[in-house]
Amino acid sequence: MVKIRLTRIGAKKQPRYRIVAIDERKARDAEYLEQIGYYDPTKDPIICNIDKEVAQKWLNNGAQPTDTVRRLFKNSGIL
Repeated sequence: MVKIRLTRIGAKKQPRYRIVAIDERKARDAEYLEQIGYYDPTKDPIICNIDKEVAQKWLNNGAQPTDTVRRLFKNSGIL
C-alpha cells in the first residue's frame, strides 16, 4: 500500500520535511515514489507548500495519508 507521509531533511535541531508518496514498508528516509510538497515548522509563520494536483492524483489512486499529513491537507484545503 502507498502512504503519503513526511520524510525528514535538514540538519540537527532544524527539521524540515518533504511530503512524499512512498511504499508503507519502506523506512522513513528511503527512496520515495514522488514528492508532493514540503513542510517547514521552524519558520514563523509555518511554511507548507503542497502540489494539489499531485496530492489529488495519489489520493484518487488509493494512497493513505498519515495523521500529520491529513492535518496539513485539511489546512491547505485538499481534503
